[in-house]
Amino acid sequence: MSSADISPRVHIGEVVRNAIVFKPGNDHSVNSDVLIEAVASFFSLLRERQIEYVLVGGIALLQYIEGRNTEDIDLIMAVSSLERVPELLVETRDEDFARGKFGDLKVDVLLTSNALFDQVRKHFTATQRFVEQDIQCATVEGLILLKLYALPSLYRQGNFTRVGLYENDVATLMHAYNPPVERLLEELAVYLSESDTTQVKQIVNDIQQRISRFEKRN
Repeated sequence: MSSADISPRVHIGEVVRNAIVFKPGNDHSVNSDVLIEAVASFFSLLRERQIEYVLVGGIALLQYIEGRNTEDIDLIMAVSSLERVPELLVETRDEDFARGKFGDLKVDVLLTSNALFDQVRKHFTATQRFVEQDIQCATVEGLILLKLYALPSLYRQGNFTRVGLYENDVATLMHAYNPPVERLLEELAVYLSESDTTQVKQIVNDIQQRISRFEKRN
C-alpha cells in the first residue's frame, strides 16, 4: 500500500532538536547541534549495516500531517536487527518494545515479535524522502493501525495525555486521507481481544462523528 509523498522534506534532526529545545522546563543539557548530528549518524549507521526497519511515530506522521512534535525516533525492528546495532544502548525491553539511546538521541523500538507490528512492517510501508535520506516509513493506514492498537492499553493506564494525542492523530489522518476504515478495523480485530475491538470501534465512530460535524460547518 502507498500514501502520497508530501514536500517539503522533513528534517528529522531539526524536528527532534526543536521538540527538546522548546519543551517547557528544558534545562538545555542537550547540545542541539550534537543532537542533529546524532540523528544523521544513526540513520547512516542503519543504512550502512543494511538494517531493516520502518519509521513510525511522530516523525512518520509529519510526512502526512503538520504540527506533530516529538523528541524521539520510533522504529519497527526485529530483535535480530536490534542486536546488530550495539551502539543503541537499550535501557528497557519487554516482549513488544525496547527503549534506548544513541548518544543523546532517544529511540523507541516496536519489536516484530508482536504480530501487528510485523504486519505493518510487511504490508503498510512506503519509501519516503527525508532531508537525511530516503527511509522506509509507515503509510497512513499503518499509522492508524498502530495508534488504534495502542489506545485500549492507554485507556487502561489512565494516560489521558497520550490518549488525546493518539485520537487526534487518527482523526487528522482520517479527515485528510479518508482511509478504508472498515477494512482497517477488520485487520485490527485479528490482533485485539473482543472487548478491545469493541472499544476501538467506538473510538472510531466518535471520531467519524467529529469529522462529520466539522465538515458540516465548513
